Amino acid sequence: MFFIMSLLLAFGIWLIHNLSLDYTKMVSVPVVAQSNLDGHARQSSNPVIVMARCRTRGVDLFRLRKASEEKPIIVDFLPTDLHHRGGEIFYATASDLTRYVSAIFGDQAQLEAFVSDTLVFRFPYENSKRVPVHPVCNITYKPQFDSPTGLVMTPDSVYVYGEPYLLDNLDRVYTEAFSLFDLSGPVHGEVALESVKGVRFSNVKAEYLVDVRRYVEITAELPVRIVNVPRGKNLRVYPSRAQVSFRCEFPVRNDPAGKVSLQIDYRDFANSLSGACIPTLHNIPEGVFSYTVQPPVFECVETR
Repeated sequence: MFFIMSLLLAFGIWLIHNLSLDYTKMVSVPVVAQSNLDGHARQSSNPVIVMARCRTRGVDLFRLRKASEEKPIIVDFLPTDLHHRGGEIFYATASDLTRYVSAIFGDQAQLEAFVSDTLVFRFPYENSKRVPVHPVCNITYKPQFDSPTGLVMTPDSVYVYGEPYLLDNLDRVYTEAFSLFDLSGPVHGEVALESVKGVRFSNVKAEYLVDVRRYVEITAELPVRIVNVPRGKNLRVYPSRAQVSFRCEFPVRNDPAGKVSLQIDYRDFANSLSGACIPTLHNIPEGVFSYTVQPPVFECVETR
């Protein structure tokens, strides 16, 4: 009994010692590619054998040999590392694979050379369409601060993938609700998109940016001009002047009231059922965040 126990102990020590040594071997691992490719399924339909000469521990070689006999390893590829050959076929070269050595062979593996020069994957076509990203956000600013652009989302639209009956009723995707309070300077961050059951998104997160600047308010009285009036027609507008309030970036370099033109287009009047028209401001100089017009609606009357 003592001899057998000694033999087993010696074998265990020998095994642990050998498994902890580094070896250089040819290894092969089946890989399924996963990526966000516009108009295609997320995973490739075919596993591809990746062969390479690696230096790693004996225990990792044993793990890789066991993995090759089981399910393929799923590796997340950047879309830029999968080159489109045509149709549903994409490929990755050996130079593209160098950044995925740890994902394929393990963290301890040291790559010496790839035997597989090019991996070819098939990503089946999938029903998809592009829809806008709708932010669900509450934004407030400190007094005398505002944003000239408002909330900007990147990307502002995403591809959605799924069954046709699910995509038919999906015309936008929403972000998770978030709030930005008392802003007095630029703010940026990242927010997740609300998932939809049975539907996959090309992006699961979006970045937001709010460019915040200080402003001053300038109010001026401007005449209302009528444009694009056909020959032989005459259009009068009531009232003929309006109060326009400008929010301008501080410090103000130019008075916007001397450059802008408040106009009503005759074609808008012709398409109106009631004769009520909303004026538009033209030639707005740089530095004007926004403006308001009082009254917002004007009464137009055609005279002979």
